[in-house]
Amino acid sequence: MNILVTGGAGFIGRWVVKHLLDDKHNVWILDDLSNGSKENVEVFLTHPNFKACIVGDIKNKKILEQLFNNKFDICYHLGASINVQDSIDDPETTFNNDVVGTFQVLEQCRIHQVKMIFMSTCMVYERAYDENGIDESNNVKPASPYAGAKLAAENMVLSYGDAYDLPVVVIRPFNTYGPFQKTGGEGGVVAIFIKNKLEGKEISIYGDGTQTRDLLYVEDCADFVVASGYADSVNGHIVNAGLGKDIAINDLAKLIIQDENRIKHVAHIHPQSEIAKLLCNYQKAKNLLEWEPKHTLEEGIKKTEAWIRNTNLI
Repeated sequence: MNILVTGGAGFIGRWVVKHLLDDKHNVWILDDLSNGSKENVEVFLTHPNFKACIVGDIKNKKILEQLFNNKFDICYHLGASINVQDSIDDPETTFNNDVVGTFQVLEQCRIHQVKMIFMSTCMVYERAYDENGIDESNNVKPASPYAGAKLAAENMVLSYGDAYDLPVVVIRPFNTYGPFQKTGGEGGVVAIFIKNKLEGKEISIYGDGTQTRDLLYVEDCADFVVASGYADSVNGHIVNAGLGKDIAINDLAKLIIQDENRIKHVAHIHPQSEIAKLLCNYQKAKNLLEWEPKHTLEEGIKKTEAWIRNTNLI
């Protein structure tokens, strides 16, 4: 197949691209490199099925019109503004990228009848109230402009599915981590904790650390993303993916650093947008896609730490 991955030079995107190339599809990337980097996809440049990495904006109609002449079979739409605090500080940029940008990509998918997989987020949900976790019927309650923009875009995507009989899927991965994730302030909690551990620094936890996260290893996430595009069984659906186990941030810090004296608590930068408990129920993905995560949290942390060490990110 001919496949477009927006945001394909980003953390999750590059793993999706790798999976698609391994499956021998022709792959194009569109990325403005605001979150991603060319280094993430350097290894693919000599692959015979890697067609192009176009540096461009998903809001640029002219670029999209030219790109969609390649007669894509699937568009994995991962390109977005993804930082919660940035969305609070500058909601307009997040709205334009995540809603307007999604609209422009959707329009090309409509015109050319291309299946779209839309990458949303678990941040649209309210907290989980029972041990079964959050499934797709759980209440939504976006507590940041980022989550609000993602939910608005979700509704636009699903409306195109109904109005134009367009094959679309909304996917809501939970907190994803692993190799190629940024280790700086805008990175994920696992990557930041590991980097601080390796540098001999303290680990800082926002708030009291009792908030929980369901942490999904990135290669498992990429398997899920790709499978959502291949299968007709999820067309028109919203589908979760996660580990199915949550861990308190305090316990995650202890697991990674193994020295409680190097853990400190600091004031939360956006307590109003904090979700106290995130636990994924991925039964729908299991039923419709036969997908399950393959990596335990311990295995994923080990692989992530090895990558950070080997890439000299410390």
